[in-house]
Amino acid sequence: MNGADRGLVKVCGLTRLEDARHALACGADLLGFVVHPPSPRHVADLPALLNAPGNACSAEHAERAAIRERAVVVTVGDAADPMLALARAAGVRRIQPHVPEARRADVVRVLKAAGFFVLLPWADRPGQETVEADLHLWEPDPARTGVAGGSGQAHAMEVPPPGPYLLAGGLDGDNLLARLQAVPRGALGDLRGFDAASRLEAAPGIKDPDKVRAFVARGHELLKG
Repeated sequence: MNGADRGLVKVCGLTRLEDARHALACGADLLGFVVHPPSPRHVADLPALLNAPGNACSAEHAERAAIRERAVVVTVGDAADPMLALARAAGVRRIQPHVPEARRADVVRVLKAAGFFVLLPWADRPGQETVEADLHLWEPDPARTGVAGGSGQAHAMEVPPPGPYLLAGGLDGDNLLARLQAVPRGALGDLRGFDAASRLEAAPGIKDPDKVRAFVARGHELLKG
C-alpha cells in the first residue's frame, strides 16, 4: 500500500458513545456497531445512539454526524430488508452482513442496489462462492470459533478473499506487525487495512482507551509502509 493511501483501521464492537468518540479522536477510519442480541457487544437501540436528540446543542449533533459518517452496521440475518431498515434509521451507509452462505449473494445484491457500502465477511476456509462486495473482512471461520465475529481468535490465512479486504481475527496493537508479516505474499496486494474488536476491550463491549489508541496508531503506521 503506497504512502498516499494510509488504508483503513476499523474499531469494531463499540457499544458506548464515549468509546466511539475516543476511537474517532484516535483516528479510526471505520467504527463498527453490532446489532445482534446474542452478542455481548449488541447495541439495543442503534438509531438512538447515533442520532442526537432534537434539543441537543449543535456541537453534539455535529459529533454524532461525524460518528455516523464512519459507522458500519454489523448484523446477522438472512434477509436484506431488516438490515436496510436498521441502517436507514441509524443514518449509516455501510453494512457488514453476516449471512448464511446460501443467501449471501442475494442479500449483497439487494444492499448494493439500495446504494449501501457492503463490507462482506469472508471466512478463512475453502469452497466459498465468490460474491462481489465493496470490501471483504478476512476473519476466522465461524464454524470453528462458534461466533459470527468478535471471537478474539486468529486464523491461518490460508484462503484469501476474492478482492480488497480488511484483515481481522485476534488483532491488537501488540501483535499487528507479526500478523501482517504472516499474510501470504500473494494476498498483500488486496490488503486495505485492519479490524479489531474483542482484544481492544477492558470488558465485553467496553473498550480500553489505551488499547484502542495503540491499535489505531500501529495500524496506520504499518499501512503507510
